[in-house]
Parts: sequence; C-alpha cells; structure tokens
Amino acid sequence: MLSGQLADGFTTIFVGELMDRFGHFKLWHAGGSVLVAISFSSVFGSCIPCKLMGTNSSTLETIGYSTFASIFNVGWAVTQVAHMSMVNCMTSNPTSRVSLVSCRNAFTMVANLSLYGIALLIFTLLQSVSVIVQYRWIAYVSITIGSCFVVIFLVGTKEPGSIQHSVDKNLSRISWAYWFKRVLYYQVALVYTLTRLVTNVSQAFLAFYVIYDLEMPQSSKALVPAIIYICSLIVSVILQETRWSSWRLKLYFSAGAVLWILSGLGIVLLPSRLHNVMYAISIVIGAANALMTVTSISMEGVLVGEDLNGCAFVYGSLSFVDKVSCGMALYMLESYQGSTQIASNLGTVFGYSVTRVGLGLVPAACSLLSALVAYTMDLPDTRRRPLVEPLLA
Repeated sequence: MLSGQLADGFTTIFVGELMDRFGHFKLWHAGGSVLVAISFSSVFGSCIPCKLMGTNSSTLETIGYSTFASIFNVGWAVTQVAHMSMVNCMTSNPTSRVSLVSCRNAFTMVANLSLYGIALLIFTLLQSVSVIVQYRWIAYVSITIGSCFVVIFLVGTKEPGSIQHSVDKNLSRISWAYWFKRVLYYQVALVYTLTRLVTNVSQAFLAFYVIYDLEMPQSSKALVPAIIYICSLIVSVILQETRWSSWRLKLYFSAGAVLWILSGLGIVLLPSRLHNVMYAISIVIGAANALMTVTSISMEGVLVGEDLNGCAFVYGSLSFVDKVSCGMALYMLESYQGSTQIASNLGTVFGYSVTRVGLGLVPAACSLLSALVAYTMDLPDTRRRPLVEPLLA
C-alpha cells in the first residue's frame, strides 16, 4: 500500500504539469483507465513474477504485488487529476463547480454500493469455489463494468475548453512559484490533506473495529460501510442544489468536521456491549464524509479561480501531499499491529487499540485541525450565482 501511495503521489505532480502544458484531459483519462484495468486485474490474479521465476518466495511476491499496485496507483492518479481538472474548465460558476463536485462524490458512493451488489451476486452464484476465486471474479466483473462506463464517459462527454482555448494565448503558463507564494494554497492543501486522512484512515480500520473491538457479527463489515455510503450519497445529492459562497463552504466544512469529532469520540469510548450504537454513528460519519469531501475539493476550485492554465498542477500537487501523508499514516498505525489479526494481538496506542485510534482518534484530531485551518482562510468572495440548469432536472 505504501509503495502504491508513493507512486500515486509523485505521479500526480508530473501528470498535472503535463496536463497544464498540453491539455487533452480525456486522452489522459483514457490512458490512466487502461493502466488501472490491466494492473488491477494483475493485483487480484496470481503473482506473475513468481510464475516467470518459478518460485513463490515472499520477497518476490512482495515485489510483484507492489509493482502492480504502483502501476495501478499511477493510472489512478492520471484519471483522478484529469477528471478533477475538467470541473474547472467546464464552468467558472462557483455554484456549478461545487455542484459538479457533489455529483462526482455522489456517483462515487453509487460505485461503492454497486460493488456490494456485485460481491453479493458472486458469493451467491459461486459458493462452491474458494474465496480467492470469488474475489478474482469480483475484480474482473468490476473492471468490466467500470470499463464500460469509462467508454460511455469518453464518448458522451465533450472535451472541455482546453487551456489553449480557454485562456488568452498571450498569457504564459502559470509557474509553480505562483502557487507557492500564495498563503491560500498552503491552507487549502492542509484542509484537503487532513480531509483525505480522515476518510482514508477511517476506512482502512473500519472492518477491524466492528469485528474485533465491538465483536459485532461478520455481516457488519458490509452493513456499516454500506450505511456510510448511502448517507454520503444522500448528502451529496442535497449539496448539488445549494447556492454556494465562500462563507458557506467554510460553514459546511466546519459542520462536517464537528460531526466527525463527535463520531470519533464515540468510537473511542464505545463499549462492545453497546455495539449497535455503531449503526447510528455510521449515519453521522456518512454525512460528515460528504460535507468535508465536497467542500474541501470545492475549496481547490476557489483557489484555482480563473487561472485554468495551472489548475492541473494544483490538483496534482495537493494529491501528492494527500497520498504520501495517507500512506505514511497507515504504515505507522499498522506497524503497531501484531502479525495475526486477533483481538489480543492488535496492539495498543495511548492505551487504546490501534483500530480505535485509527478509526476514532486520528480522524477526530485531523477534523479539529482542519476546521481551525478553514476558519483562518480568506477565500475570495464569490457571488452566489444559481445553476444555469439544475442537475436534477
């Protein structure tokens, strides 16, 4: 995971620079999607280097899977930066930009929920085969369906006004130094990185927490995340039709941060005998995730503003900080865990289990810090212009 996160982080910077130079977001998105499809199928397949070398050593397996995980993250970085950069080139209306981000987050939740449907179907139809084979089929079906939607996106979506068409050709490309001299750049970077730490770290430890700390049924590993995704979907849809301004972005982000702080404290202190309370906490987490994710990404759009010939670098550089930070945080937290995943050997931090710290304390602390940073922001004043056409019409 760490090798993949590092590969993703470094790739986003160079990809963002190249996109700012040459544009063609759809072409970049298509190339990244191909890398994702090929590498993802290899991660869930057998160890290819082991087959070529005729050995199954753990070192060779680690190298093989780390390589394909890195290729996957490189492809994911390309598609992510291209897709996020298209939002700013499609419209300069602040409300429309936030609505597009909300729509993007909503369909991310749809994709996550669809995966549960695919898994349920595979587990039902292939009960006689091993778990490894079942997960391979889940991966192959997901890749196939995802590829179909990529084709629909590439065919049905027009290339947005590229850099050379949307900006006066007499203007030079914005250099990196321009962004590094802006205080708002570092504030937005902190808020976005802390938000990603909240969502990624909590997601990594959620299944371990409900099973080993709360001793909930095995079905809770799927039910609790599903509740979180459904609530995030609902909130994201609601946010699409909101008229946005700079102070509203900060207000909604702070509301999400407060919800996560309360949820984190509940997770840390929740005893196993009251494990059913976790279902209620998951509702709050879903709403908090949507509020923080949508508004933090939208703050990137406010930072970019009309400077479209540097937007890809902004998304790429901020994603670099996000990926490296998440990779290091997960690496350090998981270093406390034992070699076997049983409750008595999960390790402790500050007297609490690693899962309680990773799912509760770390996200709560990051939420608090991000809310303080957001409060100090001096976002450019944007008029609350309505959508030209409602997205849900």
